[in-house]
Amino acid sequence: MQKNYDNIKDKGAEVIAISNDTVDGVKETVEDLRLTFTVLSDNEIEAIAAYNVNDPETPGIAVPSTFIIEPDGIIVWKSLDTVDVRVSTTRILTELGKLW
Repeated sequence: MQKNYDNIKDKGAEVIAISNDTVDGVKETVEDLRLTFTVLSDNEIEAIAAYNVNDPETPGIAVPSTFIIEPDGIIVWKSLDTVDVRVSTTRILTELGKLW
């Protein structure tokens, strides 16, 4: 995501990542990977539950997932992935191009 962050922003979108790590863990990841997009801590698993992306094999952990959400809160596209196979940024940019 970081590599194509500017391309995503050029499409009028924003990246917000959500992790079940603690705030300190998220901060460490952001610093280590030099991420410039927002990464939020969901240590209480509230967003994971709300978006119904719990990993059935590892409760409290989310499956890798990507959502495109319009400003009014409507989910217009989603991809639920696996640890080994994740949606490409190219696909995300294609889906954004269909919307705006």
